[in-house]
Amino acid sequence: MQDNTAHFSQNTKYDLKRWLPLTRDELALRGWDELDVILVSGDAYVDHPAFGTAVIGRMIENEGFKVGIIAQPNWRDDLRDFKKFGRPRLFFGVTSGCMDSMVNHYTAHKRRRSDDAYTPGGVAGFRPDYAATVYSQILKKLYPEVPVILGGIEASLRRVTHYDYWSDSLKPTILQDSGADLLVYGMGEQPLRAILRLLKKGVPFSALTTIPQTVIRVAPEKIPQNRHWQDVWLTDHETCLHNKVAYARNFRTIERESNRLKARRILQKSSDKVTVVNPPFPVMTEAEMDRSFDLPYTRMPHPRYHRRGKIPAYEMIKFSITLHRGCFGGCSFCTISAHQGKFIASRSEESILREIEALTQHPDFKGIISDLGGPSANMYRMQGKDLSICERCSAPSCIFPKVCRNLDVNYAPLLALYRKVREHPAVRKAFVASGLRYDLMMTDSPEKDRAGKISEYSKELITHHVSGRLKVAPEHTSDHVLHIMRKPSWQYFLKFKQKFEDICSKAGLRQQLIPYFISSHPGSTLEDMAQLAADTKESGFTLEQVQDFTPTPMTTATEIYYSGVHPYTGKEIPTARKMAEKKKQKLFFFWYRRENRSEIRRLLEKMRRSDLLQKLLGPGQAPQVSINRRHLEPQAIGGSRKKSILARYNRLPSPNKARLKMKR
Repeated sequence: MQDNTAHFSQNTKYDLKRWLPLTRDELALRGWDELDVILVSGDAYVDHPAFGTAVIGRMIENEGFKVGIIAQPNWRDDLRDFKKFGRPRLFFGVTSGCMDSMVNHYTAHKRRRSDDAYTPGGVAGFRPDYAATVYSQILKKLYPEVPVILGGIEASLRRVTHYDYWSDSLKPTILQDSGADLLVYGMGEQPLRAILRLLKKGVPFSALTTIPQTVIRVAPEKIPQNRHWQDVWLTDHETCLHNKVAYARNFRTIERESNRLKARRILQKSSDKVTVVNPPFPVMTEAEMDRSFDLPYTRMPHPRYHRRGKIPAYEMIKFSITLHRGCFGGCSFCTISAHQGKFIASRSEESILREIEALTQHPDFKGIISDLGGPSANMYRMQGKDLSICERCSAPSCIFPKVCRNLDVNYAPLLALYRKVREHPAVRKAFVASGLRYDLMMTDSPEKDRAGKISEYSKELITHHVSGRLKVAPEHTSDHVLHIMRKPSWQYFLKFKQKFEDICSKAGLRQQLIPYFISSHPGSTLEDMAQLAADTKESGFTLEQVQDFTPTPMTTATEIYYSGVHPYTGKEIPTARKMAEKKKQKLFFFWYRRENRSEIRRLLEKMRRSDLLQKLLGPGQAPQVSINRRHLEPQAIGGSRKKSILARYNRLPSPNKARLKMKR
């Protein structure tokens, strides 16, 4: 395996040959005059395994090819950024970056964001809307004969007909609008290695039609034959435009195939061509995961950004370690399983410890690892006990509505890893900041608890790996909403809360449990949100980590939002679609703010929920008092009136005094 330790010498940040080239001058430093592959990304180039462009670039380099990066090219001028390297020998690889560009640009209320976490200085405006499509269209115009491969989360989740929240419309496969030649979905190392090795053998790009985990668009008579794959057809795009229920049924097929160990090939007609979605590769092995993470990353942004300011996304993860990929939670609103997969791909303990050793050599490392995590931090090395049962399963979640009996919930490997990390002489603290599935930390069976070391893990985590605040995501308190979300009951969270508090109390720790919640999720009514406010208030929470539901392509919740029905049951689900409705739901998160109380009171009275009104705004709530400063001046009022107003003012609690409207 490669040793990364040397990459953190004091000269690293100035040795441009340590990074993949971003300019013509950097090609010259390597003695290159052309590139085999050019990657175009909507993110700034950070050479770190948490950034997809770096991972793919390093993998291409590892296969013996010359690769360069065009990071955040200007698409508004004469397109010189797209031309600076000329044409690559093999292909262009295009990605919007680590986020869907529309989620990156807009809030749930479709307001333009003022920052971009993947740009130096956090400055917005360095990538276009629908970035993957825009970049691809430009490249096909400049170099029509050069193949373009789309990858990354934006392309991955738009591989077939999908609902686009920002235009409020159904869009066809991104291959159709972008003009790209091929799409890689999910985590791209396996399909791209296969593509590169075939190209190295002289196979023409046009013949790359049966690579697993890729999508192509061909004429109906040119659908490639493969006797090893079974086919399943989706309802065509044009029918979906006029039939929301048929569109919703499509998603049921897509999700089921995404959750199979041995999936079928998916086909869908759109316009005069057929979109062909080849089944995915098998789950990455431990050796494959190690190989990807052991590549010679500098773990730093490219030096060209030094004067432009820090890159917020990098600052957040620069001292974090990824333990695994994938998530078997299957939450209805989450895109992780659609992109990374339901099955867990874990790194070896040795690979993780090697990365930690390299991290401790970073010039800015102060002994704190900010996160030992993954999509869900406590799923490391978990899988089915009998994989033959998993091969027959297409369920979207292994833990909803209850933990599968075939799932091996065993924390022994994670416990051993935590303890070895803590023993490292250069590590003062190693925190777990990624989200946790608390339902995997609870069991009523003493036998399962002992066998899986569940209580032991909970104690270890809470005692040694919480930086004062432990983040978990109950998301809601209403059981019927939680059922749609594929999340456990609120009562389960309350039990975990008690467990957390008991462990902290025994250890003498003053730590907080920070719950995350979502408003306007399909199935959630205004009354449900009022109940959420009352339930969380009763449990002692003043909510901070909250968000309004944002429909993103290829999630169950998004299909419900658009179609109005559940893809699996066909049952109609009430959903807040208008912005006014969404704002009212979000209002209940902040019932404690004085400026919200009159509206909340009005809404609860309209619902005839005096019980919730009493719980949220009942006795003891001081009325807001407006005092005009001139009324306190001697010449404005008589002495007795002045005394009365001052008496009212002095009786107010101090927080209310701070909020008085003092107007001249």
